[in-house]
Amino acid sequence: MNRTYDPESIPAPIGGYSHAVETGPGQRLLFISGQIPVRPDGSVPDDFEGQCAAAWSNVLAILASAGLGPHDLVKVTTWLTDRNQADANGRIRRAHLGDARPALTVVVAQTLESPWLVEIEAIAARGSE
Repeated sequence: MNRTYDPESIPAPIGGYSHAVETGPGQRLLFISGQIPVRPDGSVPDDFEGQCAAAWSNVLAILASAGLGPHDLVKVTTWLTDRNQADANGRIRRAHLGDARPALTVVVAQTLESPWLVEIEAIAARGSE
């Protein structure tokens, strides 16, 4: 079972994440490479919201293929090309993850591989079954 930490001695997380997530002994770990906003048919949405949703759909598909789900995510790193997309990014992330609260880092990069506006990598963990 993964345990989250959000101590009252520091500011509360702003948005749907935890300050820290601890995995237990014997956990199974899954490292998900940076997922780009390419749909299964090879298309790339033109707008940020479509790209963000596509990248999250890819992350969730990988989790599902490994028998895992959003609550197994322990760490997510998201790269954006525009800091003004931070609010939309958070809203879309929460819509895809529900009440799961992994540790989170969001980085604004000058550019990603064109035409991508977002890339998401993740780490998931679950106890041995």
